[in-house]
Amino acid sequence: MSTYKVAIIGAGPAGLSAAGRAAGKDHELGVSEPGHILLEGFSLHAKTIQQYQKGKHVMAEPGYLDLRSDFQFEQGTRETILGRWSDSLGDLGVNARFDAEVTKVSGQQGAFSIGLSDGSEVTAEYIVLSIGVQGNPRRVEAPGAHHQRVQYQLDDPDEYKDEHVLVVGAGDAAIENAIALTKQNRVSILNRKDEFSRAKEGNLNGILAAISDPRVPLECLYSTTIASIEAEPDDDTLSVTLNTPEGETVVECNRIIARLGAIPQRKFVESMGIEFPNASPEALPELDNRYESNVPGIHVIGALAGYPLIKQAMNQGYDVIEFIHGNDIEPADHPLLEYRFAGLPFQLTVNEQTDRLQQIIPMFRELNALQFRELLIESSMYATYPPGPEFDQANKRLTMLAKEQKESALRLTGLLKDGDVIYKAGQFGTSFYTILAGEVTLKKQIESGEIIEEKVGRGEFFGELSLLSGHPRMATATAGSGCILVETPRRTMLKLISSNEVVAAGIDWVFVVRELQRHFAPNSGTSELRDIAANLNIRRLKAGESLYRQGDREECLYLIKAGGFTLSKNVKDTEVFISQIRTGQMFGQLALMGDPVRRESAVATVASEAIEINAEQFRKLTDRADTPVESIQRFVSKQITQSTRMEVRPEAAASMDFMMANGLGEATNTLIIDESLCIGCDNCEKACAETHDGINRLDRKLGPTLANIHIPTSCRHCEQPHCMKDCPPNAIRRAETGEVFINDSCIGCGNCQANCPYDVIRMVVPPRKKPGLLSWIMFGAGTGPGEARTKEKADPSSVKKAVKCDACVNLTGGPACVRACPTGAALRIGPADYVRLVEEAHQ
Repeated sequence: MSTYKVAIIGAGPAGLSAAGRAAGKDHELGVSEPGHILLEGFSLHAKTIQQYQKGKHVMAEPGYLDLRSDFQFEQGTRETILGRWSDSLGDLGVNARFDAEVTKVSGQQGAFSIGLSDGSEVTAEYIVLSIGVQGNPRRVEAPGAHHQRVQYQLDDPDEYKDEHVLVVGAGDAAIENAIALTKQNRVSILNRKDEFSRAKEGNLNGILAAISDPRVPLECLYSTTIASIEAEPDDDTLSVTLNTPEGETVVECNRIIARLGAIPQRKFVESMGIEFPNASPEALPELDNRYESNVPGIHVIGALAGYPLIKQAMNQGYDVIEFIHGNDIEPADHPLLEYRFAGLPFQLTVNEQTDRLQQIIPMFRELNALQFRELLIESSMYATYPPGPEFDQANKRLTMLAKEQKESALRLTGLLKDGDVIYKAGQFGTSFYTILAGEVTLKKQIESGEIIEEKVGRGEFFGELSLLSGHPRMATATAGSGCILVETPRRTMLKLISSNEVVAAGIDWVFVVRELQRHFAPNSGTSELRDIAANLNIRRLKAGESLYRQGDREECLYLIKAGGFTLSKNVKDTEVFISQIRTGQMFGQLALMGDPVRRESAVATVASEAIEINAEQFRKLTDRADTPVESIQRFVSKQITQSTRMEVRPEAAASMDFMMANGLGEATNTLIIDESLCIGCDNCEKACAETHDGINRLDRKLGPTLANIHIPTSCRHCEQPHCMKDCPPNAIRRAETGEVFINDSCIGCGNCQANCPYDVIRMVVPPRKKPGLLSWIMFGAGTGPGEARTKEKADPSSVKKAVKCDACVNLTGGPACVRACPTGAALRIGPADYVRLVEEAHQ
């Protein structure tokens, strides 16, 4: 029986890199017999990459991270990379055994026994486990999914021709398969979310470009899942029922390729004594900063450790062998984190700092150390100092470091002064904040109109409402003394939420608790509402789906977590609009105040989520001394009054219904033209063009009209903007005041245009710079104010870029279209103005 210092199980990128470093150590030590062995159950190295589709381009991300490995790796085709690694196995002298499946591991550090499928055994002082997670793919959970034309692997896309293929998934594998199949097939990719939050940047750019390119036979079905699959025994066609935001629909295809990720081989891993933090299938082993598990001597690297990217895994393979040989090197991401922590008031090593921070925050304890480091790298950190010498000294230190650094990825700590406002109530923003030290004051207005303050401290978080719903900030957040914050961008948080059920549940739970505080218990602590919040039901509805119908008997009310609902009432066989309820509002209270029969119907305006509070839960909340019962009663009275007003004025209700049907249910800022005042001068369009380099961003004539209310083709600045989803360069931004705009980093991919349901985005080639007004007056150069830009032809080297209404976000005095209207016909309004507008229109 052979004995080695280290046995590496799994010959994927991480295992190969570890074996290469171990071979290098053997060479440095001048040993006559190898002190390492690489064990692989497959017949070749890098099984997962061997099974990639032929010709697949393999990316070397993240680009900001240096590679540490005796094996070469740079982006290229699957075949090129595998060939280089095959050569390196021999050149480096790696002691490898293939077709050597490990069936059992026993023993302890210094004397592990590894049983193989052929009956032989290997002993080793240390074990490096690099088995990945790809061997256990997730399956489609729907009736009929056992059909032979439902597959979980794509070896060669060229095998399929003239088929309609459904690719299920939103990760890198699904994207790569979908794009490769479009060469000879029609492809539909099904994404159960409303964007690609888990994909590498290169794949994200690729799939979005393909979706928006009319020459590519690819469509994306967002927020869509498979409900069932049917097929005749001898038929090549599958009939697939899909759950979509618009309801169920049936499509026919020839094949389904599901790339839904994989589940760790937990049973095998646990048989070694390695522990997982919880029972979730998504959970990964708990590891320290040296990749060592709770079993001394067993180290875990690669995808099973939480770092699925090839470069990251190879760095781990190199590092873990150095650790085992007693060389305590710093990980490759060390400089990135060192800069993140540079402005903190206490000076600790990177490892000490990450360990300390992770233990502070209960939610982040669900991540292993490697996942937590990655989250910190993708986030921003802020530290507060009192005004004066301490702040000046910290600022001076960071300024000096900023001059030294060359890589933009080395983002430094941000500095705040005690009492600085982090964000204000009413501002738009979707980042998520976690408190590592100190406390933050959240000042908000509750339903009664009272202003209350909530102190959130170390280990807590805030900003979850805007993250989950896109709604403006509900509170003003102010940094306290000695505060340290982590600000995590929306995309990173969505990736974390989608991959970790415990984190998702924790954020949801705190969201619910804070909504209960805001509406019912302003002076309560989190612990007092724990049980109620944990047992509330959350209803998820698609656009157009009914929450309840008029005449239904219910004893519950609802708080809107995301989206919005339209309330309507059937009067003499006519559906009359009553009101619109949006994120953060409460409705249906009458059912718990003596009238359990619903007086109206509630239909989701967009995809929405509603928190259901039943009679028993409502009683527990309203029995509290601090519950603003009078405020709740006043709000119900106001709703009844508005319902009555709409009921007796069906023409106003019809106008409101018209506005909801044309997207104003999700709008925050909409251009409306009162046609009873409009004289058709087109000053609005001319002013828009002059304000935006000659490119008009609205079309007055297009758009729907009812009575005197005209909705021209112009941006609605949606609460959750469709255009912002899947923008590769993140060029579409939202101002703190709510305006959605496109910055100069637009690459012209056209995804925003494809995603906008209201056709308000155009792709245009920017014209050359227009001559000045004096040149036009004196010499006739260029075009006059508001004239079509025909003389200033576009630069032939320019590419088309996206343009849309930005509500003149940076223009003093407000939108040019409104200011240029001579009759006051053009108005920009928000949801609070809708009822007033339609009532004035029908006076």
